Amino acid sequence: MKNIFKSLMLSLLIITVSCENDDKTSVTSPNAPVLLNPANGDKFSLRPEKSTDLATTFVWNHAEYGVQTAVNYSVEFALAGTDFAVVIDGGSPFDNQKFKAYTVAELNQISTAAGLTPFADGDLDVRIKAWLGANVEMVSYSEPLTITINGFTDQLPTLAVPGNHQGWSPPTAPRIASSAFGETDYEGYIWLDGEFKFVGPDAEGVYDWNKGPDYGDDGSFSNILAEQNESNITVTPGYYWVKADTGLLTYSVTKTDWGVTGSATPNGWPDNGIQDHNMVYDATSKTWTATLALSVGELKFRANDAWLINYGDAEGDGVLDFNNGTNIQVTAAGTYIIKLNLSDPRNYTYTLSLQ
Repeated sequence: MKNIFKSLMLSLLIITVSCENDDKTSVTSPNAPVLLNPANGDKFSLRPEKSTDLATTFVWNHAEYGVQTAVNYSVEFALAGTDFAVVIDGGSPFDNQKFKAYTVAELNQISTAAGLTPFADGDLDVRIKAWLGANVEMVSYSEPLTITINGFTDQLPTLAVPGNHQGWSPPTAPRIASSAFGETDYEGYIWLDGEFKFVGPDAEGVYDWNKGPDYGDDGSFSNILAEQNESNITVTPGYYWVKADTGLLTYSVTKTDWGVTGSATPNGWPDNGIQDHNMVYDATSKTWTATLALSVGELKFRANDAWLINYGDAEGDGVLDFNNGTNIQVTAAGTYIIKLNLSDPRNYTYTLSLQ
C-alpha cells in the first residue's frame, strides 16, 4: 500500500508540474529545422533594374517540438565565418510558415546591412531560427549554409570638399560624385571661398582627416592632384564646377554664373550677342533663381553666357542633362519663377513655377 501511495503522489506531482510549465516540461526535445533552399554555395547576382523581381525563396522543413503549439521562425544572416556574432534579421516571426521569398531589392538590402562591397562577390552565412510560442528558451537553429551575393548600390561614390567656404570640416563638407560605382571621375557644383581640398571616405564610409585619403595640389598648381605632401588649392570666391579624378590624379575648377536662354525668354536665343537672362544665387537654398515672363517656346540653362556648359532636359522629368540637345518646353505663357538646383552632384534639377 505504501508503494502504491507513493506512485500515485508522484503521478500527481508530474501532472501538476506539467500543467504549470506547459512549454518547458511537457515538450520533448526539438528537432531543428532544416534549410532546403537555397543550396550551400549558391550565388545571387543582383542588379537595380531588376529590384522588384524575385531573387530566391528560402524553404525549410518544420522544427518538431511534439506539441500542437505554433512554431515561430525567422531567417538570420551574418557575414560568413563570424559565427553569427552580428545577426541581420531577414524577417520574423513566421508562424508555422516554411518559406520566405525575397525580392532582389530585399536581398540587396540585407547585403548592404552586412557591409558587403557593392558589385563584388561577398559571402553570407544564413540559418533558420525556430522557437515555440512565446518561449524564448525553446530555440533551435538549422545548420548554417553559405551563399554568395553580388549586390549593388544606387548611391554614387563621393568626395568631400572641405575648405574656407565651410570651416574645413570633412563630415559636413559639400560633395562631388563619380559617374558610377568604381569610377574615379568626380564632379559637382560648389560655392568656394579661398582654399580647399578633397577628402575621401575610409572603409566605414567616414569622411574625416587622417581617416580616408585626402588630396590637394601637387605643388605645381597645374591641376595635378597629390595625396602626399599636397598643397591646398586656392580660388577666388564664387560658384564653381569642380572636377577631380583620383585615378588620373587631375582636377579642375571652373567659375560659373548661370542664366536662362531660349525662344521662350524675352531675349530669345543668344544670337548676335544677345545676353542670357541672369539668375541670382541664394546661398541658403543653394539654388539659382530668375523671375521671367515666358512665352510658349523653349529654353535652356547656360553658364557664363556660353555653350561650353549647358543643360537641357531629355526626358522632360525635371532632371537636367549635360550639353544635351533637348530643349526644355514651355507650354503656357506667363510669369515664371525659374529655379536651378545644382547642389546634388550629378542629380541636377530645375522647376518652372507660374506666379
